[in-house]
Amino acid sequence: MQIRQFLFLTIFLVSFASYNQDKISEEKFINIEGIDQWITIKGNDNSNPVILLIHGGPGSTMSQYEDGIYADWLKEFTIVHWDQRGAGKTFGKNYPKEITEEFYLKNPLSVEKMTNDGIAVAQYLIKHLNKSKVILMGTSWGSILATQMAQKNPNLFHAYIGHAQFVNFDSNIKNAYSEVYEIAEVKENKSTLAKLEELGPPPYKRAKNYGQLLRVVKQFEKENTTPAPTSWWEIADSYENNEDSRDRYNGDDYSFLNLVGDETMGIKSMVRHINFDKTGFIFRLPVYLVQGENDILCSKELNKPYFDKIRAPRKEYVIVSKAAHGFNEAIIKKQYEIVKSLRVQN
Repeated sequence: MQIRQFLFLTIFLVSFASYNQDKISEEKFINIEGIDQWITIKGNDNSNPVILLIHGGPGSTMSQYEDGIYADWLKEFTIVHWDQRGAGKTFGKNYPKEITEEFYLKNPLSVEKMTNDGIAVAQYLIKHLNKSKVILMGTSWGSILATQMAQKNPNLFHAYIGHAQFVNFDSNIKNAYSEVYEIAEVKENKSTLAKLEELGPPPYKRAKNYGQLLRVVKQFEKENTTPAPTSWWEIADSYENNEDSRDRYNGDDYSFLNLVGDETMGIKSMVRHINFDKTGFIFRLPVYLVQGENDILCSKELNKPYFDKIRAPRKEYVIVSKAAHGFNEAIIKKQYEIVKSLRVQN
C-alpha cells in the first residue's frame, strides 16, 4: 500500500512540475534601445501564441491591473504588457521623481523612437520565447504606435489588430469637437455648450484645453456604451503603492503633454506629422480593425474610409455596438474571435 501511495505521489509531483515548467509569469525590466523598460509576460503554456499589447494614453499602462481583462485568454495565449518609454514603471526607472518644466523641454518623446522601442520588444519576445512571430494589438494611441511598428517591420508579426484606430490626430480631435458640439445642441445641454464655446474648436495652444475637450468626449461616450466590469481596473497588490502610483501619474502627464503639445511651453506634439490617410495604408500582413460604434474620438466616420484604402493580404473592419472608445466585454470578445481565427502556428 505504501509503495502504491509513493508511486502515485511521484507521478503527481512530476506531472505538476511539468505543468509549472510550461506556465510563464515574468515581470521585469529589459534593456530596450539603451534604457530599462518594464514588461510582463503571462500565460498558462509557453508554447501558446504570443500577443504583444500596445497600450493607449500614451501613458495609460495596463501592466498594473489584475488579469481580469485578458484572464480567460491565458489558457490559449501568452499575454505581454509593455510600459512604454515615458509611462508607468519605465518612466519611474528612467526619470526624476520631481518633474519640472525644464525636464519636459529637455526630454521630448517621439513616435519614431517609441516605434523602434516596440520593434525591439517584439524581437526580444521572439528570441526569449522561441517564436517565429507575435500577434500585435494596439488601442487608441497604441494604434498609432502599432501601425508604425507593423509597417516598419511586418515580418515580426502574424497580424495587426487595431482598436479605436487613429488616422490623423488633428482630424480626429477636430471631428470629436464637432460631434460633441452637435450632441450638446440636440440635448440642449447649455453648460456643455458654454464650455465648448469657451474652448473653441481645436487646435489649441495649451495641453489643458485638449484635456478639457476629452473629458466632454468621455462624458458623452459613456451615455451610449455598456461599461466594462469594475474588476478589470483592480490594481495588483505589487503595484498598489505610493511610488508606482506616482510614476503612473507623472508618466501619464508627461506622455499626454508630448502627445498634444503645448505651444506656451514650447513643447511640440509628437503626432502632428502623423497622417495614415497618406502614409499608412500599405500593410504586408493581415489587418483587423475593431471599432466601437459610439467612439467619438476615433470615429468610424474617419477610420472606415481609411480602412477602405488599406491594401493588405487580408483585412476586416468590425463595428461593435454598445461600445465607444474604451474597452468593454463586447470589444474584448471581438478581439478574441479575431485572434482565434488567425490559427497561428508558432
